[in-house]
Amino acid sequence: MADDELLERVRELRARGRSPKEIARALKVRPATVTPLIRRLAAAEPREEAPLTGCWVNPGWSSSVRFTGHPEWPDTGPGETGVSGLVMVLVARERGSSVRVCEFLVDTWCLGVKNALGPKPVERRKLPSFRADAFRSYPGAPVEVPLVLAQRIVFGAIGYARGLGFEPHADFAKAAGHLGEWDGVCDLEFGRDGMPMYIEGPHDDTWRIMHTLRQNVGDGNFHYLTGLRP
Repeated sequence: MADDELLERVRELRARGRSPKEIARALKVRPATVTPLIRRLAAAEPREEAPLTGCWVNPGWSSSVRFTGHPEWPDTGPGETGVSGLVMVLVARERGSSVRVCEFLVDTWCLGVKNALGPKPVERRKLPSFRADAFRSYPGAPVEVPLVLAQRIVFGAIGYARGLGFEPHADFAKAAGHLGEWDGVCDLEFGRDGMPMYIEGPHDDTWRIMHTLRQNVGDGNFHYLTGLRP
């Protein structure tokens, strides 16, 4: 692969939220080849991230992933997330007199990012009501968390899902930059009880998802809850 072509492929994959190791694996090159190209792209396109206004997840988020340590990561109890593996992440950044907001609906058990919204401009005074509406389906108030946790939930779930054969929602690329630069570190464990768990959603292409799991994981190596016959 020519140098210019390789650089462009790295740019494309980076825009889709892939880590340096995932890019190297996808392009079948050594990570040491990818790292300087990422730095070159960053130097050629310098941008200053807008200041972070806040980052929130739904109460009970921690029942969808496993981790040890990190007492600085708050939660408010089990909530409803533990029965679905879904985590809602909302990130707001400053934009003049207003803010810009991105939402990510993350399936930590199987599919990764199922939906993404934004960046959406929101008047600063309306941010509390916007946030309340975004988390209206969860009991209790949203939990403010460090940005690093949001990055690990979203990017980590994407990496897990890709290992199963699933790409993030098409709108993720537009919203990914709102999460900032990810260091590629993720100490969260995805899946349910060590295995993928697919729960059918109202807008899913269930046949395709089940076929992908059977092809890439194999029968007996994942759990599922659908209206389809086995």
